[in-house]
Amino acid sequence: MSFISAHVLDASAGVPAAGVEIRLHADGGEVLGTAETDTDGRVGELGPDTLSPGDYRVVFATGAYFAGRGQDCFHPVVEIRFTVAADQPHYHIPLLLSPFAYTTYRGS
Repeated sequence: MSFISAHVLDASAGVPAAGVEIRLHADGGEVLGTAETDTDGRVGELGPDTLSPGDYRVVFATGAYFAGRGQDCFHPVVEIRFTVAADQPHYHIPLLLSPFAYTTYRGS
């Protein structure tokens, strides 16, 4: 099981956001993993099975997603920075998305 998973929901359409490219980066910029959301808007495997404590970021290609739907958007990418603490088995990063706003939180 990957240390990072994600879920993207398109709040404006009321559907899972399928086909969103997601990249996991180390704090220094190194790409640790890439994936694309499935038909349920989920990515179960994003990067390695473990991450050392420290800072990371997940980048969602939201502009490409909305362009594919023929919609303008304000945020061409959504970048979520987070800190991995010691002794944590898994981090789930949900994204609730619309063309002009987004919300995120630490999921379970």
